[in-house]
Amino acid sequence: MPALAFVEEVRSGRPVARTELGDGVIGRGEETTLPEYLIAFNDEWVPEHSPEQLTAKSQAVWPVIEDMQAQGVLVYSHGGIDGSTALCSVEAAGGEPVFTDGPYAETKEHLGGFAVVDVADDEAARHWAGRLAVALEWPQEVHRFPPRMPHDSTRAGSTEV
Repeated sequence: MPALAFVEEVRSGRPVARTELGDGVIGRGEETTLPEYLIAFNDEWVPEHSPEQLTAKSQAVWPVIEDMQAQGVLVYSHGGIDGSTALCSVEAAGGEPVFTDGPYAETKEHLGGFAVVDVADDEAARHWAGRLAVALEWPQEVHRFPPRMPHDSTRAGSTEV
């Protein structure tokens, strides 16, 4: 059973459109100078829960999600994913994608849920991860996305790395 089944639509209560920014980078349709962070947990970090317990966890986390929305820091969040939700794995072979049904065979851990937040600094990301960890009562991990590389339109279509 997935660890938690909640999905949050951000800011206006509707999904934020993913659009191509002027520099060719896919984004939220608005530029930001704030760093983005991934707050995530692995499904294996969470013990089995009954449907009633999952409902209670969902109710406990909503005030945190609502605070994130009110502060304008929540980009997107989703929980309730695990090994059973993996659609496929894909690898490159001879320049072509090779798809295999299900999760990557050697994977022992699966993402259980995540939130992407757009905050000022590491301290703010830690704050929100701490709030989620307390509300859900399971560990969270924080990753800082690296700055985006500038897009070089003169290399469009190039396969050079």
